[in-house]
Amino acid sequence: MSTDRFAPPKAAVDDIAGAGSVAVAYAGFWIRVVASLIDTVMVFAISAPLLLALYGRTYFSGNSGTFFAGVPDFVISWVFPAVAVIVFWLTKQATPGKMLVSLRVVDAKTGATLSPGQAIGRYLAYYVSTIPLCLGFFWVAFDRRKQGWHDKLAGTVVIRTGRRGTTTPVTFEGP
Repeated sequence: MSTDRFAPPKAAVDDIAGAGSVAVAYAGFWIRVVASLIDTVMVFAISAPLLLALYGRTYFSGNSGTFFAGVPDFVISWVFPAVAVIVFWLTKQATPGKMLVSLRVVDAKTGATLSPGQAIGRYLAYYVSTIPLCLGFFWVAFDRRKQGWHDKLAGTVVIRTGRRGTTTPVTFEGP
């Protein structure tokens, strides 16, 4: 198996003898919810003190009447999380929450690291998944490949890299 940085993580895959491909397992709905909650708490733990320092307690009261309290609010609340998530996907194949529960976000066809376009597209597709009552996220629970709408739109899957639990094996085609 290749050792370049775009190959699936070694701990995540088992070589299929003589087949030239690798097998992994899709990550299900609940483990992805846990990872998302971890990420949300981490973002809040970083952004809340900054916003509190800049805007005071009135920021959190919800009485401002505006969507953004100012440029710093927009950067801290929207730009920083987007950039951080995309950078984590491109460098680690996972956000901190996904790393803690042994998950990786990879290209659905090859199992390789996402391209920058895929990562940006996947992040923007989160909004598509959110709009109709979060149906795009709940789709993970029912989809054969455990893909949400954001995964389908970006051509990605989330795989388990640990040995806990059993899920449907996945086969990526080799180069």
